[in-house]
Amino acid sequence: MAFDTLKLEKGLYTTGRSFTGTLEALDPSEQYKGTALEGLDAYQRQLKRFDIRISGPGSSPVEKFFATTDSAALFPEYVSRAVRQGMEEADLLSSIVAATTLIDSLDYRSIESVPTEEEKALSPVAEGAFIPETRVRTQENLVRLHKRGRMLTASYEAIRFQKLDLFTITLKQIGAYIARTQFTDAVTVLKNGDGNNNAASSSNVADTTNHTLTYGDLVDFWNLFSPYSLRTLIASPAVLAKLLKLSEFKDAKAGFNFQSTGKMITPIGAELLRSGAVADDEILGLDNTCALEMVKAGEVTTEYDKLIDRQLERAAITSTAGFSKIFRDASRLLHI
Repeated sequence: MAFDTLKLEKGLYTTGRSFTGTLEALDPSEQYKGTALEGLDAYQRQLKRFDIRISGPGSSPVEKFFATTDSAALFPEYVSRAVRQGMEEADLLSSIVAATTLIDSLDYRSIESVPTEEEKALSPVAEGAFIPETRVRTQENLVRLHKRGRMLTASYEAIRFQKLDLFTITLKQIGAYIARTQFTDAVTVLKNGDGNNNAASSSNVADTTNHTLTYGDLVDFWNLFSPYSLRTLIASPAVLAKLLKLSEFKDAKAGFNFQSTGKMITPIGAELLRSGAVADDEILGLDNTCALEMVKAGEVTTEYDKLIDRQLERAAITSTAGFSKIFRDASRLLHI
């Protein structure tokens, strides 16, 4: 079936897969190899079909989506894509999530393994001797999922003549809000646990009287992670300022990297993340390869009925996700 003869309607959003996935099943991208449409996915080909330009100086007005009943069915996916783009641009989760699990329900029970010090050492096994076990079991409590999102409120008359590139900026900001909130959810789980008695262990800096943070405190904190690795530090803007003012941050290589790229590094090799989700009297450290699992109940969801039939008015844009700790000691708190 050619892309320009597809019948588009809102039922394509209710097939248990993404709208683009449904279009791809009806109009596979593989059949366009070697043509002028190569490199476009099924949704982008539909935009081209109706001459809808999302970005650039010649971007279309919002009303272009509603010129026909077929093109109107493309609008909710445009909204979802713009929100996802905003989430990706504000993304910090990828720096701390070790694994992402997609589920099709609101109930999920993760697994856990709590190795002893002997199991971590993997001592030699004599011939014919019993091989030590590492037990993997499901966690006692379910992963708690949170629906995060915003209500998009606008009348069609108010925005029909607005250009899509400008409207996209507003939608991307909604995505940024969702991303920041989900990052806060993730930090909360890393600190307090996921309800399965696995809150992060904590320690204090050496000078608790004057609350002085030193390079030695960071080294001691780094050393606590063995056999894991301290790969990521999350701190508030105020604490990050203290870290960057340590003399060990002022060497030529670290200074050049920060001044030329804006990327912050630490003398102990961990990535620095700035977030208000961590208090001004603590630093959260983790091994991002094995500390946290993200559980997602689908991708970004947009109320397609309201966007198609009622031409905006009020429509919820949401993302449902939760977090589960994998190894308890892979994340720790340093109180300063």
